[in-house]
Amino acid sequence: MRAVYVIWLRELIRFWRERARILTSLLQPAVWLFIMGKGLGASFSGPMGIDYARFMFPGVIGMTVLFTSIFSGMSIIWDREFGFLKEILVAPVSRLSVVIGKALSGSTTAILQGSLVMLFGPILGIKLSFWVVGQVIGIMFLIALALSSIGILIAARMESFQSFQLIMNFVVMPMFFLSGAAFPLGNLPLWMKSLVTIDPLAYGVDALKGVILGFNEFPLVLDLTVVTATMLVAMVGAMVLFNREG
Repeated sequence: MRAVYVIWLRELIRFWRERARILTSLLQPAVWLFIMGKGLGASFSGPMGIDYARFMFPGVIGMTVLFTSIFSGMSIIWDREFGFLKEILVAPVSRLSVVIGKALSGSTTAILQGSLVMLFGPILGIKLSFWVVGQVIGIMFLIALALSSIGILIAARMESFQSFQLIMNFVVMPMFFLSGAAFPLGNLPLWMKSLVTIDPLAYGVDALKGVILGFNEFPLVLDLTVVTATMLVAMVGAMVLFNREG
């Protein structure tokens, strides 16, 4: 447990020192919600008469968690390049502790940034009670753990930042656009719906929509089950790859 805590704390300290990153994490969601959301709102009719900016709100939270958590895998490459990862792997520390520590640190920073995005809710006229906020944070935690684990899994065999970013571009953007964050999933053609079913973020965003807006494409139990299963599979996969590296 101490190893998990040390890895988690180290990443949080690194995040806190990058204060500009905290500020810029609000800019992209603001652009989506107040420029695209309001600009396209006149031509969008969402479920239950919800305007476009409100419809996008849960998806923008999911987007923030996605980019923050999955790119936390970059710290693996950073640590490998500067020798810190080798020191961890030769120490009497289980590989699972390394994966959990990295995943928890990525999830914590993602929750912090996602919580900042929630501040836009009242501006958009969305009522967020303490109960709803608590549920949203819990769902964000599950999504962030799953996506951080995917980022760690991919980074476990990457040797350079360029390779990681290239692969991430092919993973992150399709994952976001197929999640239903920017448009309803019900109107998609059949071949796209089949892709949605294998996108873990789609289930996470759907759970957020259910809690915040009151409607779901899938049952909430299915949403949480798929996200949790994704997290477990990615964690085990990352641990196996680290065992081979050690």
